[in-house]
Amino acid sequence: MKKILEELKATDRIAISGHVRPDGDCIGSCMGLFLYLKKALPGAEVEVYLEKPADIFSCIKGIEHVKTDCSADICYDVCIAVDTVSSRMGDAEKYFNTAKKTINIDHHISNASGCGMVNYVNPQASSASELVYELLEEELIDEPIAKAIYIGMVHDTGVFQYSNTTPHTLEVAAKLISYGFDFSGLIDETFYEKTYVQNQILGRALLESIVFMDGKCIFSAIDKKTMDFYKVVPKDLDGIVSQLRTTRGVECAIFMYQTGQQEYKVSLRSNGRVDVAKVASYFGGGGHVRAAGCTMQGTYHDCINNLSLQIERQLEA
Repeated sequence: MKKILEELKATDRIAISGHVRPDGDCIGSCMGLFLYLKKALPGAEVEVYLEKPADIFSCIKGIEHVKTDCSADICYDVCIAVDTVSSRMGDAEKYFNTAKKTINIDHHISNASGCGMVNYVNPQASSASELVYELLEEELIDEPIAKAIYIGMVHDTGVFQYSNTTPHTLEVAAKLISYGFDFSGLIDETFYEKTYVQNQILGRALLESIVFMDGKCIFSAIDKKTMDFYKVVPKDLDGIVSQLRTTRGVECAIFMYQTGQQEYKVSLRSNGRVDVAKVASYFGGGGHVRAAGCTMQGTYHDCINNLSLQIERQLEA
């Protein structure tokens, strides 16, 4: 695999962006790459565009340089889409469409062929952060870069417990923690710790969850009214679907929250028997075999009924 610097020779303006509603892997991989390119290419202008990261990621060096405003019309020499296809980049997609050269770094099976002129896509990688690590010259990696990449890997592997964790993933993690940051504290601060209101909304989602298909599926939904009552935003709902998945006997967990009039953002998690990437792809989404998502239209009853049909077909098969 070619290193990323080989694709950036004689480049003056570089943009990096991830997907809408960025998660830990998206933020960690984008920021790790941003810090690396700022160091490796001191004469180049490097910008990273993301929706505002959650406060828990304030421990990442340079996070204050993330740009959330994409209103300026800029033609970059290179635009790098990380952990996503271009169609999920939100407002930053225009920079990808107008760039002289495009690069895609991704690990989602639903994006196996990539969307850039140059593609670094490996569905076997645990995370986009692991892929980013593979593209960097090791001698240029320092503690802040290693820390950002490690955070991304932690979040997409569920602290190395999900099935996407490979021996190579752990080898990379071991190299990263050798840079000396407090990896245990990072896991607590960015993965496990929740605010009081985040625990409240988690409790509400668990309390109102429903099991069906003889206990093989579990479902919970939060509407806009409830989100307004608790004064929570989408990033406060992270981790709910993973908690649902740990219910004994459950093969597939479904969590959705309302994003508009009869519109829901759906997160799916599997314990192995259901390929949720296939389910999500059926409704225009994507992801991994055990973790995927999509956006659906209709009432939440419509959404769960349509999802159930696809899940049931896999369980019966």
